Amino acid sequence: MRGLFVTGTDTGAGKSVLSACLLAAMAAAGEPVRAHKPVVTGLAEAPEGPWPADHELLGASCGMAPEEVAPLRFGAPASPHLAAALEGARIEPAELIANARAAGAGPVTLIVEGVGGLLVPLADDYSVADLAGELGLALVIAARPGLGTLNHTLLTLEAARTRGLAVAGVVLGRWPEQPGPLERSNLQTLRRLGEAEILTLPLLPGPEPAAMAAAGAALPWKRWLERQGETGHL
Repeated sequence: MRGLFVTGTDTGAGKSVLSACLLAAMAAAGEPVRAHKPVVTGLAEAPEGPWPADHELLGASCGMAPEEVAPLRFGAPASPHLAAALEGARIEPAELIANARAAGAGPVTLIVEGVGGLLVPLADDYSVADLAGELGLALVIAARPGLGTLNHTLLTLEAARTRGLAVAGVVLGRWPEQPGPLERSNLQTLRRLGEAEILTLPLLPGPEPAAMAAAGAALPWKRWLERQGETGHL
């Protein structure tokens, strides 16, 4: 399977926007690309601001129907195992793996967007990290640029490496046009302590396709994919 697994340091860290930017950039470059969100939750609540629901945003970025992107959909704004239980359902790891592999079958690049952070349970005793390891895709970690990001990001990196997951890079989203001392220090500190490539994604006001494609094109996704192709993993 060829692709990348986008996870985050927490819920709301910017995974969906980062994933959409990668998808838009790849599609604009002629890369055969598909999106996959193993589970989407919170559909009972209307999205805030101009950004649509995750699976809708990802689908629009690469020409897929939202239902194709996220085969499992639940209303409650909760972790997947709880959101499913509240609707009398149960998520099975085998189903998650099969869905992801089907989405990435054939000569395509697959962008998988996780749910919440790396250790969020997708099912009983089965986390986002477990699925990422099963698929063999390197991680791209979405992180915040401001206060709290050092601890969240370094913990996520440690958790990934403890589980043998390769990290392609960390992307600080919502990066201001004129970053202040805190943002600049966080970027420098993560580059020094994170032992990973630390990049930034500009603050985007909404899902404008050209802007998302330009933001994604500034990320080294081609290099990430080439390295995966050379080694089978980063």
